[in-house]
Amino acid sequence: MTADDAGSGTAEEREAWDAAAPDGAVRDTGARESAAAEAPEEAPEEAPEEAPEEAPEDEDQPDPIALRLEQLILGAERRYTPFQAARSAGVSVELATRFWRAMGFADIGQAKALTEADVLALRRLSGLVEAGLLSEPMAIQVARSTGQTSARLADWQIDSFLEGLTDPQETGMTRTEIAYPLVELLLPELEEFLVYVYRRQLAAATGRVVQAADDAEMVNRRLAVGFADLVSFTRLTRRLEEEELGELVEAFETTAADLVAAHGGRLIKTLGDEVLYAADDAGIAAEIGLRLIETLTHDETMPELRVGIAFGTVTTRMGDVFGTTVNLASRLTSIAPKNAVLVDGAFAEELSRTGDAPVSEAEAAEAAAAAEKEGEEPPSYRFALQPMWQRPVRGLGVVEPWLLSRRA
Repeated sequence: MTADDAGSGTAEEREAWDAAAPDGAVRDTGARESAAAEAPEEAPEEAPEEAPEEAPEDEDQPDPIALRLEQLILGAERRYTPFQAARSAGVSVELATRFWRAMGFADIGQAKALTEADVLALRRLSGLVEAGLLSEPMAIQVARSTGQTSARLADWQIDSFLEGLTDPQETGMTRTEIAYPLVELLLPELEEFLVYVYRRQLAAATGRVVQAADDAEMVNRRLAVGFADLVSFTRLTRRLEEEELGELVEAFETTAADLVAAHGGRLIKTLGDEVLYAADDAGIAAEIGLRLIETLTHDETMPELRVGIAFGTVTTRMGDVFGTTVNLASRLTSIAPKNAVLVDGAFAEELSRTGDAPVSEAEAAEAAAAAEKEGEEPPSYRFALQPMWQRPVRGLGVVEPWLLSRRA
């Protein structure tokens, strides 16, 4: 930062900068020159004000090993207060704070806890706004979506393998002491893998968007949305030990994620005993729902499962889905029989339209008889649909669910 940079901004910002600047930082030029002109002989007495603040010696001081790990991961040491980082990046303190909070980080006052990477990130985001590539609200949304996703990813990876890898192997060495060389080896590989997966996912998401029929469909799209819910999970939480419960949830989420991905769906989110997935095609969503039931039924360690699927317009935001279709799928799950898949009328119509299921068994029999009479192959259906009793669903009125099954 130059002297000109430090001299720009409001009086309040300059006052805050004077209060926060460390030893050697350039303060407001105009204020300094004015003070020197009025009382040049007293200028040396200002030096103590610019001395670096000494951090209080208490339990809040970071552990030396933890600090070394942080510097290893971030690739830089702590250097800036939030105000200094904002001014160095050329953005307002208010905008920098909004970005920081959107990424999921707590306010840190004027602690010297930020690095050159934080300054660079602020410059990049603000640069996208200044160039007109993103609006300010869009930039905040980018920061929030990236922060939330990467926070979960980081926690997941630590829980999944770092804790196990850092169990002390040698007498006299703590877990944190062993963690440092392991992180040093793992970090470059994990970073490269993260970038690879991100680019793959971005390519897939971009492909889905450009295939949309019109601009409105890019945001409000017609999708099949499915919920899969473990039965009697609350009772399980009382009966199982915490470790056993964690293993069950992990096994359920892993199985569901693998099946959804393998058959062309998208896992939207997991909620412990429940998963939410979506698919562009009703047939794909139906196949996933039935596969989930079939797979978990053969696993004696798993409780029974219920699946509800609906088809219709869905609003997508930050990787999540919203709207009446999503609410209907959730309600269908709550009323579905155990180890069964329940779908709504729109989903049944879509399966019939695509030829994945007959409109009715009577129509299927007529089509088969007509084909046999003509010496042709009868229609081949993947699924069967059985109408259930109409019933009121809270917040959605009366619905007519259909029981989905495989066609023999």
